[in-house]
Amino acid sequence: MQFGKIESVEHIDFALPADWLGNTTLLSQHVANKSLSKQLYIGCTGWSMKEWVGSIYPKGAKAKDYLEHYGKQFNTIELNATHYKIPDEKTIQQWIADTPNDFKFCPKVPQTISHSKDLGLSSHTIAIFCDMMLMLEKRLGCAFIQLPPYFGADRLLILQQFIERVAVRLPLAIELRHESWFQNSTAFHALLDTCAAYRASMVITDVAGRRDVLHMALSSTTTMIRFVGNGLHPTDYQRIEAWVKRLAQWYEAGLETVYFFPHEPDNLLAPQLADFLFKQAAPLKVTTRGPRFIDTSRQIELF
Repeated sequence: MQFGKIESVEHIDFALPADWLGNTTLLSQHVANKSLSKQLYIGCTGWSMKEWVGSIYPKGAKAKDYLEHYGKQFNTIELNATHYKIPDEKTIQQWIADTPNDFKFCPKVPQTISHSKDLGLSSHTIAIFCDMMLMLEKRLGCAFIQLPPYFGADRLLILQQFIERVAVRLPLAIELRHESWFQNSTAFHALLDTCAAYRASMVITDVAGRRDVLHMALSSTTTMIRFVGNGLHPTDYQRIEAWVKRLAQWYEAGLETVYFFPHEPDNLLAPQLADFLFKQAAPLKVTTRGPRFIDTSRQIELF
């Protein structure tokens, strides 16, 4: 993930901003659900990592079995494969067969939709994507659209129409990148209202070079956090600790489900950060799973 990456993080203020003002009101509407089981899904951005053989995957693991091994270690995945190609039914059935019952796929909306002028509203691609993702059935987590950096707040109406079309069929999250969304409070408020109306979520992105995308806004009882680390720099761990404290507050207030995706350069060290998150989250008393390193000698020292 190159978005928001910078060469040095030594002078970055990584403190989490205050909550969006509407969070308390939104979550208070769901206070009756506070007794329900809370879910924390922790995963990476892919399973095709031969470098994990011997530490996350068993020694001698074959590429065709990587997803099966991945599913035993994590309970979700940021499914980038769907960004480039909508899978066929055979592929989806294989994904289901290779993963346990508590596993959730979070498919990224195809770029033929997210990078088109009208977000695919004039084509049949949205319907095809929704139809295929629904085949995941209980394995379907939260689909998300990663809008391109040039998709600004002036295209609010198109985005609202897209949400109205998709969120009635799939759990959906929206990731914004253009600076105008965070400079135009009117447009951002309107987008949040639309998301709340359709129970869509706002992706919260925590990356060093773009602190504005760390908007801390909730629009449903589900949220997706895309966390970009910096090679297991000490601040990666400090930031995770801060996130766990914030999640504790949100769960207590009524948040039900969190999808948390730690990113590290080339994805190589993401399991180490996922492991740290999993252990830090133990006091939250949520339903979750985290990786268990097969070869602990290959687990990088945390501090």
